[in-house]
Amino acid sequence: MRVTQFTEGKILFPLVRFALPVLLALFLQAMYGAVDLWVVGRFGSAADVSAVSTGSQIMQTVTVVVTGLAMGITILIGQKIGEQKPQEAGSVVMGGVLLFAAIAVFLTVLMQLGAVPLARLMHAPPQAFDRTVSYVRICSAGAVFIVAYNLVGSIFRGIGDSKMPLITVAIACALNIAGDLFFVAFLRMGVAGTALATVLSQAVSVLLSVGIIRRRELPFSLSRESLRPGLGLCGRIFFLGVPIAFQDLLVSISFLVILAIVNSLGLIASAGVGVAEKLCAFIMLVPSAYMQSMSAFVAQNIGAGKPGRAKRALFCGILSSLAAGIGMAYFSFFHGELMAALFSNDWDVIFAAADYMRAYAIDCILTSFLFCLIGYFNGCGRTFFVMIQGIIGAFLVRIPFSYLMSRLPGVSLFSIGLATPASTVLQIILCAGYLLLLEKRRSHIPKENLI
Repeated sequence: MRVTQFTEGKILFPLVRFALPVLLALFLQAMYGAVDLWVVGRFGSAADVSAVSTGSQIMQTVTVVVTGLAMGITILIGQKIGEQKPQEAGSVVMGGVLLFAAIAVFLTVLMQLGAVPLARLMHAPPQAFDRTVSYVRICSAGAVFIVAYNLVGSIFRGIGDSKMPLITVAIACALNIAGDLFFVAFLRMGVAGTALATVLSQAVSVLLSVGIIRRRELPFSLSRESLRPGLGLCGRIFFLGVPIAFQDLLVSISFLVILAIVNSLGLIASAGVGVAEKLCAFIMLVPSAYMQSMSAFVAQNIGAGKPGRAKRALFCGILSSLAAGIGMAYFSFFHGELMAALFSNDWDVIFAAADYMRAYAIDCILTSFLFCLIGYFNGCGRTFFVMIQGIIGAFLVRIPFSYLMSRLPGVSLFSIGLATPASTVLQIILCAGYLLLLEKRRSHIPKENLI
């Protein structure tokens, strides 16, 4: 299989070409939760919508942690490819497989034991409490498949192939849609059917993907010779991935706290924000795709000793992402009701979701800057800074802001939702300052020692 090299030639077109399959994969991944919520909204009650909303947010937190850890593999493989060391890239893959096998077992046990406390911590409405617990337990039984999917995606993005992860998630999405319709619409299994469809689709997708991969020629080999070096690289993968995973975990926790705050406002508010969060997964697709693509692109150029080219890629990503962000902001702010009506028949829920969406419209523009900057720093291996700025944004702005807004009499979901763009503004300022600091160091330190 040919390795995609990002270290030579034009920047914008290869970056966009690589980002498009990532975008489509993220779109299909977002369809998971969207289809679950749509089917439950059409064939269930507001309690079912609330349970799927809260339960899927809990499982999304697990997923972002795994994705963050897997970014360590993407970064390290990308750097080895940039250094023209494919054998060491194979050792990275072996180390990743061993590390993530252990993570899969740990997550399965943890989530089975923690389902009830987590639902209680999230202030799941009484009408939806048992269904939320059921959703979390069924989905977490398939944690091994969540881990396997992210492992496959991280490896292929590291070698410059964004098409294989797209194939993996496309298979899962198609199966999940069919499963939702069968278990929920036909068998009327409700929330449990939605969770079961998710697990089965992920399982079949991973098995089919492994079969496809076995038939492809890869730019590295997995053998006994790479086992010992792979064990040695587990620590390096962990070191790179943990700050990203920890930052993503805390950011997700901040959103879970906001959801818990909203849940305390009642069932309609809980369901409305649940619908809005599913829509936000779509409107944030472009900056999210650029964040992942930027990491792989920059990692290869850093490995090749071309930090200037990496920085030019950053500005190309920001400009192209911003164009899409403006369009998404318009639809989110002015047409939120139309978007929310896709997932609920209850007009109270629809208007609640649209109100919350107006705040996210502002963030559509701001994340065009922030997510590209985060991808750039990840690719440079500056994952500790990424963690710090994420923690600051989540716990110094997002959570306090949303809590204070919720205490005001007659508070709207729009006011609570403003916590997100307020946090993003601060994070952009921090990232811009850090970028200037790196540039200052670049003017005093030889290029090979910069990053």
